[in-house]
Amino acid sequence: MKPGNRVLIRSANNPAMVACWLAATKAGAVVVNTMPLLRAGELSKIVDKAEISLALCDTRLMDEMVACAKTSRFLKQVVGFDGTANFDAELDRIALDKPVRFEAVKTGRDDVALLGFTSGTTGIPKATMHFHRDLLIIADGYAREVLQVTPDDVFVGSPPLAFTFGLGGLAVFPLRFGAAAALLENASPPNMIEIIERYRATISFTAPTAYRAMLAAMDGGADLSSLRAAVSAGETLPAPVFEEWTRKTGKPILDGIGSTEMLHIFISNRFGDAAPATTGRPVAGYEAKIVDDDMKEVPRGEIGKLAVRGPTGCRYLADERQKEYVRDGWNLTGDSFVQDEQGYFHFAARSDDMIISAGYNIAGPEVEAALLAHADVLECAVIGVPDEERGQIVQAHVVLAKGVAPDAETVKRLQDHVKAVIAPYKYPRSIKCPEALPKTQTGKIQRFRLREAAGL
Repeated sequence: MKPGNRVLIRSANNPAMVACWLAATKAGAVVVNTMPLLRAGELSKIVDKAEISLALCDTRLMDEMVACAKTSRFLKQVVGFDGTANFDAELDRIALDKPVRFEAVKTGRDDVALLGFTSGTTGIPKATMHFHRDLLIIADGYAREVLQVTPDDVFVGSPPLAFTFGLGGLAVFPLRFGAAAALLENASPPNMIEIIERYRATISFTAPTAYRAMLAAMDGGADLSSLRAAVSAGETLPAPVFEEWTRKTGKPILDGIGSTEMLHIFISNRFGDAAPATTGRPVAGYEAKIVDDDMKEVPRGEIGKLAVRGPTGCRYLADERQKEYVRDGWNLTGDSFVQDEQGYFHFAARSDDMIISAGYNIAGPEVEAALLAHADVLECAVIGVPDEERGQIVQAHVVLAKGVAPDAETVKRLQDHVKAVIAPYKYPRSIKCPEALPKTQTGKIQRFRLREAAGL
């Protein structure tokens, strides 16, 4: 491997994955961290886009990685590592003969260190380039200013390290300030509660969905008293959750907004300056404004598009969509916001058709493609509908093939099929079976009519 080569890492959240990421970064590689839920087809899109030749993979997740490599024109080598405490895999054995110290490659501050992948509404993945300096900027900006991290902190959270939100909160921030992180491969709310109680975690990173579950567990005796801060991102924090959390714990819950393109959170509430249904103010170094379609700033109190600029920004790898995200030096995040008279920002809605469910971004066309691969499906359209627990869920409107009954058995069969074809979290939790879909005269499906019918 030479400096500048792309290296894919496939693993759940564990110390071995962090070690692989640090090692590849020190060797000058451009790292692509990926989620363990991805299937071979999804991995292939990432490998092709980034022209990845080497993959490091937790041996428990090898099947899909090997399947991807078999048909890839770029991926030449897959090396397994042991994500458990046994340290018994190919990479672990190779490491036994290597020196303990390694002199890091002399990378420049503007050399690319990381490619963060985000699917976008088309389902065609976009690769966002982040420099070595960017990794320090998010720590010395958000983590230092907003979270006020100290070496005594213990971080815990649910986002995958493959998400830049997770990489910051569970690796970059604790390492930068000499703090600790407790990593969970299965970060369900009960598991997070257990780890908070056991290690007396002080800072938690997760989505509002999980905070709801943690609040319910407190009624059953869960002890979250060690937490000094709860960070909420991935989806907007509902006011009732903010109010219940502060009432029950007496501690702050900080809503914020970030994106893969911007690397981490760039607008946030602060300790002593947080309010329900408020995203907050820009992190130091960032500017934000609300604009119309012509990039003109709208009056305070009016809904418009969020535009932001600062020390990090969107740099797509070989992608025409760069022109849509960055205009006149401002990053357009695809979110609709309002700025009030006091300068605080308030989330209104997503500007595009991305479905955000329990903090995961799900592209509707990708789910449609998976459904259409099933023999029982004649046509389909996917939308996001509100859900109390997850923020949104995927709802599929499926026109069934002739002779297929629109019953519970069919619904389960289609849901299981989607789980097998793409990452399971993308499956439609709601399936409707109309006789036909609304269309234009040219045959284009009118998804907005489905949203209207759902009261959206």
